[in-house]
Amino acid sequence: MENQSAILITELKKLLNGGTAHVRLNDAIANLPFNLLGEKPYNLPYSIWQLVEHIRIAQWDMLQFSKDGTHQSPKWPDEYWPKEVSPKDEETWNNTLKQIEADLQLFISLLDSSNLYETIPHGNGQRILTEALQIADHNAYHIAEIVVIRRLLGAWET
Repeated sequence: MENQSAILITELKKLLNGGTAHVRLNDAIANLPFNLLGEKPYNLPYSIWQLVEHIRIAQWDMLQFSKDGTHQSPKWPDEYWPKEVSPKDEETWNNTLKQIEADLQLFISLLDSSNLYETIPHGNGQRILTEALQIADHNAYHIAEIVVIRRLLGAWET
């Protein structure tokens, strides 16, 4: 069983870091002009900025939930989505990207220090394994939306 857990942890890390069957966030936003972050082509409901900020908020929430029994999640859905269509400046954009990466690495460190199968005491049956899969799935879904928006804006090179 120990070897199987090590294999599972290795695969979860690959899944969370992206780049296997999914585009990584860093690749999805590479060389993206700042002025396109707030564009919503074809009346799509979200801009790239709103998607990236949503990824940050949701991933942060799942990380905090996994570590802290006193954590209070934001109100769904209003507090998981920014109202602003674009970041106020490049510093805000860069800080969001840094937090996404830092929180992802903190969550990945939980994989090595936690029992993947034990239920989280303050949850409703969730496990670190459950949260890892949810983060990976959620991020991949929204990163794909970013790629679609870039394609619609003519700002994606294949």
